[in-house]
Amino acid sequence: MLKIKRQSLFLNAAFVYSLLFILSCSVKTVTPIETLILAPSIYPLHSDITATIFWIGEAADASNDFIANDVSSWDGHWKDHYGGLDDPNNRKGYYPSSFTPKENPFYFALPYNDIDSTGIRKQNAYTKVYWAGEKNWGHNESMCKNRWIQIIKGNKVAFAQWEDVGPFETDDSQYVFGSGLPVNKFNNAGLDLSPAVKDYLGLTGIDKVSWQFVEYKNVPDGPWKIIITTSQIQY
Repeated sequence: MLKIKRQSLFLNAAFVYSLLFILSCSVKTVTPIETLILAPSIYPLHSDITATIFWIGEAADASNDFIANDVSSWDGHWKDHYGGLDDPNNRKGYYPSSFTPKENPFYFALPYNDIDSTGIRKQNAYTKVYWAGEKNWGHNESMCKNRWIQIIKGNKVAFAQWEDVGPFETDDSQYVFGSGLPVNKFNNAGLDLSPAVKDYLGLTGIDKVSWQFVEYKNVPDGPWKIIITTSQIQY
């Protein structure tokens, strides 16, 4: 009887040691999960949106429906005011390699413009644009230009300023200021992002991201706040 009890105790101890070994191995191989910290925002989050890359001074070709980016919807001399070509292939950090930009290299385009093709503010801007009622807007002042968004990809968040209109649409308020999907069918994209944003988030040419409007006071320090664009409409 004593021999049987000793054997049983030995088997139980072996089982416990084996279990502890398995658990210790499991603990060692667990990969810590990084916490994603977003800027506080009262605006809705747009998830799983196709984003493309564009840049100031981009030449017109088939990939952008032959739309050159030396001008923007709000700036007839965008490339000059920026300082030159924001070359996506020759970079020095988040800047083009040949010069320091005069305006924020973290910029984006969304498919809505509060100013129509004649230079007059659209009537729907007063009901669609979330912050339309925060002030009296000047004749040469866009409600949209220079506003901020946060862009989320995986466990990274970048911030950027609104400096152009697109991709390919100019009045998609149901998407930009609502819950609709982008109406653009050329490439299904709903957001254009600059080379600096691309590099910070590690994006490819066409990628899926989430984005959300944020107020400037909630934008954290980072490379996007070294140079801030303040210019308004300049045709």
